[in-house]
Amino acid sequence: MEESLPLNWWHLGIGLGALFVLAVLADWMKSRVIAKTFGRVASEARISLDDGPLDKMVLARLAPIVPALVVYYGIVPALGVTGSEAEAGEEAPYLIFFWTLVRRLAAAYIALTIARTIVAVLDSFHAVYHRTSPASAAKPIKSYMQVATLTVYVIAGVVIVAVLLGRSPVAFLSGVGALAAVLMLIFRNTLLSLAASVQITSNDIVRIGDWVEVPHANADGTVIDIDLHMVRVQNWDKTIATIPTHRLIGDSFKNWRGMSESGGRRIKRALLIDVNSIRFLEDGEFQELSRFQTGQAHFAYNPDDTAGRDSPDSGDGVEGRSVRRSTNLEAFLEYVEGYLKTHPKTHQQMILMVRQLAPGPHGVPVEVYCFSNATEWIEYEAFQSEVFSHLFAVLPAFGLRAFQERSGSDPPRREDSALAPS
Repeated sequence: MEESLPLNWWHLGIGLGALFVLAVLADWMKSRVIAKTFGRVASEARISLDDGPLDKMVLARLAPIVPALVVYYGIVPALGVTGSEAEAGEEAPYLIFFWTLVRRLAAAYIALTIARTIVAVLDSFHAVYHRTSPASAAKPIKSYMQVATLTVYVIAGVVIVAVLLGRSPVAFLSGVGALAAVLMLIFRNTLLSLAASVQITSNDIVRIGDWVEVPHANADGTVIDIDLHMVRVQNWDKTIATIPTHRLIGDSFKNWRGMSESGGRRIKRALLIDVNSIRFLEDGEFQELSRFQTGQAHFAYNPDDTAGRDSPDSGDGVEGRSVRRSTNLEAFLEYVEGYLKTHPKTHQQMILMVRQLAPGPHGVPVEVYCFSNATEWIEYEAFQSEVFSHLFAVLPAFGLRAFQERSGSDPPRREDSALAPS
């Protein structure tokens, strides 16, 4: 036995050296053989290696499985064992330990390689879907891909631990069942986010590119990313707000997508009219105001109604018909409505209204309620500024004044001068 022992070690060294050389050779050839094989298949099928399951990243993840398979199946011949595992243990007890250790490590590495390849396939599929599908913005699948990735790695982790311990994965999972409550606590946020992602996608609550306002998160901007745990919003000041996905389901927020899709954006703003400037139209003012084409057909002037009351006979030859005397504020309201109806940037199929609100200590509010057919921020603000700049400029033509709080630099009004002590 003592003379055969060096011979056994010599055979063992040669076998392990040959196995090492074969593994290195397989590792060197794997990328070339696999790349050429899949490249030939892809060219015959007219598929790009940058798309789908034949993506280069998928091939790179799959390639390391070749030397691992060489080690897994070559360890037995390398050790020179021809019989069963029990016979190898009888000949040399250390062989069974080394044999078992190497095969378990190789099997664990194979399981990890397969898991990483599946994840690469999922990432490639998501990239193709995001790049080619028109529905990717409305129906993002990134959260589902993350759940699938997490599931693959959990299963791979269970298989690797079971292989290293020499136990069946099914038996190992049955033992892990007692830790279900602990796992529920560990993955609590993940489960909440998964449920929220399903609701967001199925109910089409948020899409990438939507303008959202989330007050509790100080977010006001465009959604740039939706994943399993987080929704990222780029605010108008170019900062990034990160919102947990489940918070969008638990708390309220505003989505401006309906405004964008409708093609109209609301204008709801009032200008304040000085009450002291409101009066009846005088004789001749109607003819002067008739040069405003949008307002001339909307109001009437009765010069006989000096008291501003309805007259039983308006002088038009129709007894019992009354024409009340119009005020300059009524004429202004009709003019504004006609001006908006003829403006090319006003959305004519939506509500258009010019109304007088309840007077207060700051005058009489005249509110413009209409919709702009420009929904983009800059165009919308430009149209709104154009409308109100025009209205402020045309107020003096109707004998009206805008109300404004007085400051120390304002000149004294005529009525103030009359009330001042001599």
